[in-house]
Amino acid sequence: MHQTKKGNQYFFGMKAHIGVDAESGLVHSLVGTAANVADVTQVDQLLHGEETYVSGDAGYTGVDKRAEHQDRQMIWS
Repeated sequence: MHQTKKGNQYFFGMKAHIGVDAESGLVHSLVGTAANVADVTQVDQLLHGEETYVSGDAGYTGVDKRAEHQDRQMIWS
């Protein structure tokens, strides 16, 4: 496990990135990473390819500007 710093506190452990279908509420993807891995780097593994709308917290800010997502036709929020 790795450490990451938020403010003046250090955190050790893992993070779970979870892809959920907005209509059914069912989980369709789950990715576990070390705590020091940026959330935005995991988006490709969470998307199944048929999304038209994607929502995430502040850790995923800027995903629409990343080169690997420039050709995707969806709404990011």
